[in-house]
Amino acid sequence: MKKELHFEINEFRVRQAAVKKEMARRGIDILLLSEPPNQNYLTGYNAYSYYTPQMVIVALDREEPIWIGRFMDRVSATMTTFLAEENIRAYPDTYVQSTVLSAYDFMADIVKEVGGDKARIGVEMGGYYYSARAHAVLTRALPLAEFVDADLLVGWIRLVKSPAEVGIMREAGQLADVAMQRVIDTVEAGIRECDIAAAIYHQQVSGTAEFGGDYPCCPPDLCIGERSIAPHAAWTDEPLPDSTVVNLELSGCRHRYQVNLARTIVVGKPSPAFQDLSEIAVEALNVGLDAVLPGRTCSEVDSAFRQALARHGMEKESRIGYPTGIGFPPASGERTASIRKGDETVLQPGMVFHMMPGLWLDNVGITITQSFAVTDRGFEPLTKTPRKLFVK
Repeated sequence: MKKELHFEINEFRVRQAAVKKEMARRGIDILLLSEPPNQNYLTGYNAYSYYTPQMVIVALDREEPIWIGRFMDRVSATMTTFLAEENIRAYPDTYVQSTVLSAYDFMADIVKEVGGDKARIGVEMGGYYYSARAHAVLTRALPLAEFVDADLLVGWIRLVKSPAEVGIMREAGQLADVAMQRVIDTVEAGIRECDIAAAIYHQQVSGTAEFGGDYPCCPPDLCIGERSIAPHAAWTDEPLPDSTVVNLELSGCRHRYQVNLARTIVVGKPSPAFQDLSEIAVEALNVGLDAVLPGRTCSEVDSAFRQALARHGMEKESRIGYPTGIGFPPASGERTASIRKGDETVLQPGMVFHMMPGLWLDNVGITITQSFAVTDRGFEPLTKTPRKLFVK
């Protein structure tokens, strides 16, 4: 059976060693990973199966993690992970959406098998895929174990990407660029909003002549007309009027690594005030990017951006950036550092952020952004779409 690994096995070993080192520091014997990005990071596992319970177990005294999932997804685990077959476990279909059986009881038996009866067990309490019921079943099935919150243990390790990961994210950036260009070419008065969305999805997946893309973590934010002041609006089937603003955030996704990109497109002639706003937004964005240097903190980068904005008598309430990397629904952003006031995370080469300083005012919104990797000298843009207002 052909393997679909996108990294050398040694890279997975390095990741696993880093996770185990942090587990040991926290006194965690066994780590239960419910978040698909973390499962992918440590094993390579990739399948659209996370709507049913699945888990990766990392034990300090075991050489390899153990993947546990639905029986029909075992073949995907064999194809997409480096794990030995004895470390790929599957529960019968009788556990799927059962009102009687719980897959977490099945998982608890495997935790016992690896010595977890009385262990200190870390779980992802803040994860999207670790439910209250999952926790209740596991704690009932393992009454002598000590459960501790290990949310973001792997996330903070994932924050610094390897050169191989950054290489894949460069390709994801190219996918974002071609999708954005498709929209710029497509947008015109009279075209339906839903047809713009369809063009985005087509280009995201068909990609470039050299490589295709994956499904994104979340739908594009297509915020048009009055909805341009809403950061996360959905599209309609209405045609574009002769004069309107299109705020669009989309992404390129390659081997589950996601790079985000947002631009504002004006149909018709923008007002002088809106043109001025776009220039202010770009100026502040560029100042923020120029502040990116290893050794500086996220808060210092945020401060540089806000000082540039303040020179024009403007301010922004929300954060201006977040890290991206491996992404699965429902969100592309990693839940660790933020480029915002008070975040003292120190920038290191290999970190990847989406600087998203969108401005949503009372009656107007504009979104011009930049994804970048931190380098030893500053930042490397991961997308090449010009940082400017586009006018059609």
